[in-house]
Amino acid sequence: MKKDFGDSIDNTVYEHRVLKRLTQQELAERVGVSKQTIFVMEKGNYVPTLLLAFRLADFFQVPLTDLFQYQKGNDNL
Repeated sequence: MKKDFGDSIDNTVYEHRVLKRLTQQELAERVGVSKQTIFVMEKGNYVPTLLLAFRLADFFQVPLTDLFQYQKGNDNL
């Protein structure tokens, strides 16, 4: 059985996309994913692959840690 530590990844994809005045569809096309992928990522319901995370950071020209932030869960499980 897989242990859930409660860790999460927060992101600022929405904020960066809006600053560039892009639609979800436009961003999706530029990084090679579906609009649905961008939608669920912005809502916090999807953690992207490492490759996609780097692709997004490269597209926005920001460090990966500006776009994605690791939130540590509970170590006492």
